[in-house]
Amino acid sequence: MNFITPFLTLAKAHSKTLQAFVARHPKHVTALVAAVFLGGGGGAFAVANLGPDAAKLPIRTLVETLEITNLDQQVAALEEKTLKLYRNDITRGSDTAESLLRRLGLVDSAAAAYIRQTPEARQALLNRSGRNVSVEANEQQQLLTLTTRWLRSENDAQFQRMVITRDQQNNFSVRTDTAPLTASVRMAGGTVASSLYAASDEARLPDSVTRQLADVFSGQIDFHRALRKGAVFSVVYETLEAEGEPLRTGRLLSAEIINDKKTYNAVWFQEPGQKGAYYTMDGDSLRRAFLASPMPYSRRTSGFGMREHPILQTMRAHTGVDYAAPVGTPVISVADGVVAESSFQGGYGNMVVIQHNAHQSTAYAHLSRMNVRKGQTIKQGDIVGAVGSTGLSTGPHLHFEFRMNGRHVDPLTLAKQGSAEPISAALRPKFNQRAEYARSQLMAAAQMRQGNVQ
Repeated sequence: MNFITPFLTLAKAHSKTLQAFVARHPKHVTALVAAVFLGGGGGAFAVANLGPDAAKLPIRTLVETLEITNLDQQVAALEEKTLKLYRNDITRGSDTAESLLRRLGLVDSAAAAYIRQTPEARQALLNRSGRNVSVEANEQQQLLTLTTRWLRSENDAQFQRMVITRDQQNNFSVRTDTAPLTASVRMAGGTVASSLYAASDEARLPDSVTRQLADVFSGQIDFHRALRKGAVFSVVYETLEAEGEPLRTGRLLSAEIINDKKTYNAVWFQEPGQKGAYYTMDGDSLRRAFLASPMPYSRRTSGFGMREHPILQTMRAHTGVDYAAPVGTPVISVADGVVAESSFQGGYGNMVVIQHNAHQSTAYAHLSRMNVRKGQTIKQGDIVGAVGSTGLSTGPHLHFEFRMNGRHVDPLTLAKQGSAEPISAALRPKFNQRAEYARSQLMAAAQMRQGNVQ
């Protein structure tokens, strides 16, 4: 660069003379410029080669003493810190104190003895199944804290929590307290391949939510005959949790089913001071006077009308509808009413009859157990018994009858027995806000379902 600079300065000072020279001798100028640049490159190369050899440069070592303040105290503080281990598991009906602690990764005979000898701890942990237990342990795999939570009853809004703690003197103590459940919202969806129950099971939907889903749409969809393969559903439901641990499912908040190219939707809405109900997104009530079936997702095996009796081998009228289901499957009342009969009735086996009004009644036969008594008031959806095979029966099933003024009527006409009033005009703005929010949640649930399929 130092070589080129004088040349540029000279050119600038004699620009007119240089222009005339370039015009007369263009080839000479080109050769001169090329020579300048080649020379400059060579000069730069030569300077680079004249640098010192890095291997011969002197090496100097610098040593500096670092002072760490309070080093001994810091080491002592670290030694006082203990490693804590955390783990959780589920109780089993066959658990002993030792087997439960062993599954939790603990080897602690003192803790096992305390659980065995303390009634409060023994009742909460042993001979119980399905309770989540979390523990905190030290490096020696000894119990520091054990916590378990449970519901006192299925519909309780509070939960109980038992905590066992170990102090620094290796003494154990236990306390049990009560705290309110907190509600959270969950979303799910599925695609029907064979039945609603199988699809909801695949989607890990709780049975209670599936039952609510079938009940809500029972007046619009015949889940035994009209549900098509490929039908899809999206649901938003409530879970009740104890300190982040789900203990039970709550209400179905909104749902959508697309079946045979038709869309059905529902949203829960409760008017102030009134009993809540399900409505379509347009505000029409979905509550029917009668549910379509006492077991929404079971299989119908025999219809109403003449047939050959499977045991007597004679042609006679079948006065109801049969639903196949495993022994113990809950059977629900299809409408409000009063229990008119709850006893063993010959060929009907264990039988419950519910009088709904002056003209209409329903009967539930071959039950393995009866959960109601004569004269008891029943609400729609209450469990009246469980599927069995008592009386003249070839296998576990429910025989269900619908009677009008004592005369047997096809139970499949139940869903057509009227509906409640639509949403009131005064509450329409508030309902519309609720419905719009429910639509956005169902869209999110549908996207989750599609993501699972992909």
